[in-house]
Amino acid sequence: MPIDLEAAFRPVRIAVLTVSDTRTHANDKSGDALVELLTAAGHELADRAIVADDPELIVGKLHAWIDDESVDCVITTGGTGVTGRDVTPEALERVADKMIPGFGELFRWMSYAKIGTSTIQSRATACVARGTYVFALPGSTGAVRDGWDGILAHQLDSRHKPCNFVELMPRLTER
Repeated sequence: MPIDLEAAFRPVRIAVLTVSDTRTHANDKSGDALVELLTAAGHELADRAIVADDPELIVGKLHAWIDDESVDCVITTGGTGVTGRDVTPEALERVADKMIPGFGELFRWMSYAKIGTSTIQSRATACVARGTYVFALPGSTGAVRDGWDGILAHQLDSRHKPCNFVELMPRLTER
């Protein structure tokens, strides 16, 4: 997709949330990858946290960041599978004003080319919540890179044409 090199790049302030019962800051490779990717692209890391696979903890952290004017976007990693402890999509639904179904569909379509039918186990999803984008990616480092490189790097680049999520930010809370 084309990038308009004459347009100004507008950095997005992104918070990264790892959802896991076992990861710590010392071994959070997927969170580390997200931070590396977003900062290399010129965006700002607004905050970073790790919470357990608990819907109340996830919803609480999402509400805090959604209400924080210094956060434009949240990207989560983990908790998007189909096991009993995978509750990130349900947490997103609880904070969402509008779901973005195409995000998960596109993620799985791209993932299918790499991992075949195993992509059906991913419930990657996205929403808009009170003017803040929230994207939920699977917990593997490969999935994080695929989601960033294949979708988010483009849609969070204000120069991406024909359109991008950044240009819509001022209008997300319109009524």
